[in-house]
Amino acid sequence: MAKEIRVPTLGESVTEATIGQWFKKQGEAVSDGETLLELETDKVTLEVPAPAAGTLGEIIAKEGDTVEVNALLGMLEEGSGAGAAASDSGGKKDEAPAKKEPEPAPSGSEVDTVGMENARGRDSDMPPAPSAAKMMADKGVSAEQVSGSGKRGQVLKGDVIEALASGAPSSPAETPKAARPESPSADADREERVRMTKLRQTIARRLKDAQNSAAMLTTYNEVDMTAVMEMRKKYKDLFEKKHGVKLGFMGFFTKAVTHALQEVPAVNAEIDGTDVIYKHFCHIGVAVGTDKGLVVPVVRDADQMSIAEVEKEIGRLGKAARDGKLGMADMQGGTFTISNGGVYGSLMSSPILNAPQSGILGMHKIQERPMAIGGQVVIRPMMYLALSYDHRIVDGKEAVTFLVRVKESLEDPERLVLDL
Repeated sequence: MAKEIRVPTLGESVTEATIGQWFKKQGEAVSDGETLLELETDKVTLEVPAPAAGTLGEIIAKEGDTVEVNALLGMLEEGSGAGAAASDSGGKKDEAPAKKEPEPAPSGSEVDTVGMENARGRDSDMPPAPSAAKMMADKGVSAEQVSGSGKRGQVLKGDVIEALASGAPSSPAETPKAARPESPSADADREERVRMTKLRQTIARRLKDAQNSAAMLTTYNEVDMTAVMEMRKKYKDLFEKKHGVKLGFMGFFTKAVTHALQEVPAVNAEIDGTDVIYKHFCHIGVAVGTDKGLVVPVVRDADQMSIAEVEKEIGRLGKAARDGKLGMADMQGGTFTISNGGVYGSLMSSPILNAPQSGILGMHKIQERPMAIGGQVVIRPMMYLALSYDHRIVDGKEAVTFLVRVKESLEDPERLVLDL
């Protein structure tokens, strides 16, 4: 029985990929789950496994071809020789060369990072992928200017794109220049040059793209955290006993944000060409710092959750992020982002938008300050809030209204419970 081999889902906003390399030839036996080929996108390199044990039949998409999601790549004849090859492995050598066996693929979010930090394009004995070779020829980039991130250091199309973005000459006529002046000889030996990880390169590119495309502006306010802190102190033990999770501040902030987004929908929208897409749901991204860089997992339908449910989901996503086990689905579809620089001691900052979103809220350190209240000076735990927004779609009045609504909900958290 023949099985179809098709292009899997490639991730949010990724609609096509390039065939990088087939690891099996037509007629070769394959095991269930064995890697058949690599697909290259502008974000990651994906390995396509065999859907069953059998023999690779017709190869429809050739190396270097551009294919869309769900496109037919080839056919697999089930049960034709694969079982025999597996059973013979203990008694005699398989006729297929050992070098054909692909290395195991990283799982989850490790696709972007694990193993890529040590990729060495110029030291690789593998030729560049066809799509990469074509782009290098078109742009006049040599192999020495690109570090490969594929198997055994193979240069992929994404590596060429990143090399061009980081300043590699795009014409043979250009003289290669260092990205920075050479260090004095007395300092050079005390420097260390480390290639940016793929995740860090992606972060850098996305943040710069957000600055270049959006009319970004930031508005500020401050919130008296007394009420939230007192409520947290009063109920934290009971809350943890009942729900099995600690009561933090993120649950309050997430719910305050979802209430404000419902009142000011422009902050929960995004621009697509000449259209504005209004999201009638709240998928809240929560920025999490990891040893590999900043990631933004998403609490989906946070507006439909209780504070306890939000805290549980944030706890799950945070642990997955730190363990490197976030899946692609965990980081897709966010409509608004919250970034908490206060955990690192930041008193004030202007967060950068997480494109294509139109708003991001920056939380900061809680600090006791003297405040004039009712004609008297009292000490209160205060926090600065910052809302960065895309002025192309969000007016100043809407941005200020949004931030004031967040402030009001936090200073009177009963409003969150009563949905006011």
